[in-house]
Amino acid sequence: MLYPEIVIAGCGNPLFADDGFGPEVVEELLRLDLPDNIKAVDAGLGGPHFIFTLLDPEVTRKLIIVDTVDFGGNPGDLVRLKVEDLPPGSYRDAHSWDLTEPLHRLKDSMEIVVIGCQPKHVSAPEFEMGLSDEVSSAIPRAIREILALIGVDYGTTLENLRKEERQPGAEGEACGGS
Repeated sequence: MLYPEIVIAGCGNPLFADDGFGPEVVEELLRLDLPDNIKAVDAGLGGPHFIFTLLDPEVTRKLIIVDTVDFGGNPGDLVRLKVEDLPPGSYRDAHSWDLTEPLHRLKDSMEIVVIGCQPKHVSAPEFEMGLSDEVSSAIPRAIREILALIGVDYGTTLENLRKEERQPGAEGEACGGS
């Protein structure tokens, strides 16, 4: 589907430690059976600029951006932000591109939500693979938040879903509506 109704964009670069949070969340979402009108994408570094090519204001009604956001919380804390909560220049990617301006342009044609995770350590420009324990532990909470936003209820934890996948004969049937 070129222009899905709901787009979930995991932004960030796994080469820069906790900056890989967004792509990790999307990787977990892709393991779930999401409804056909939802597209989860690893938007990568600078992804918010490229993700706009997946949006059609006539079709897309919700954009959920998953990323690290330094909001002064404890590492692994999550925050849900609306575009109005992002003053101009407050949300930039690793290349210092201002992402608030394009989001402000779209906010009247679709709902936009940013699920931000407070990073412990972003190593850019130095390479460092792997999330901190605090940020890694925020992934299941972020998934639950996203599933609530898109109206999908699996009725279990991500850890239990993974256990079910590993059990012999498990069908992996998802609970909840689509």
